[in-house]
Amino acid sequence: MSTTGSKLAPSSVVATTAKGRSPLAHLLHALNQPLTGLQCSLELAAASPRTADQYVRTLREALDLTGRMRILVEAIRELADNEDDSQHVEAFQLDALVCDTVDGLFPVAETIGVRLTLLGQSSLRVRADRRRFATLLFRWLESALSLAHTGSELQIVTSSEPARTCIAVSWQPGPAPDHSPFSRQELGLLIAQAGWERAGAEWTLTRPETPEETAQSCTVRLSLPPCFAAR
Repeated sequence: MSTTGSKLAPSSVVATTAKGRSPLAHLLHALNQPLTGLQCSLELAAASPRTADQYVRTLREALDLTGRMRILVEAIRELADNEDDSQHVEAFQLDALVCDTVDGLFPVAETIGVRLTLLGQSSLRVRADRRRFATLLFRWLESALSLAHTGSELQIVTSSEPARTCIAVSWQPGPAPDHSPFSRQELGLLIAQAGWERAGAEWTLTRPETPEETAQSCTVRLSLPPCFAAR
């Protein structure tokens, strides 16, 4: 299995990922491919006279590339919208928030045929912006659900480590949704990663590398203040 992790100070949105790029850098890199393809396609169409069928084919390709760019731009805009630093910090039970989020996603899971399983430790107290964490949890789990194979299980495990609390999500990936560098579902996961890292969490992603390794997982580790870590 290949494991990649990254850690980020809460004040910075530039979180490193598997290849040393931030989520924003990944999105900009992915945007460059359809943008270059669109330019090349239009330049070729304008270079010399073509048949009506060739022009129609060029327009269809341009529409496809434009659609891909629109999805990426929407993801970049969502990433920018999440840069608001205003916070309402409070103490709360993280495991209870996870449980509430999972309950809210049960109807979605049933619709797409994925079993949701919640395991792990209770009484995991944290001090953070509860509303922001609720949004991040929903975005993360919803994206993982959309990537899971129909008939499989998506497992959420809460646990604790010395001075840290952890949430791990694992699933069996379904068929690739499309041939672009990032599908809409994968973009959701990338945006969730950026949000967690902006909140000061460590994000670890594990992808299968061989046919025998089928599970994919993400783990978020949150550092605890001394008063919480000592309990």
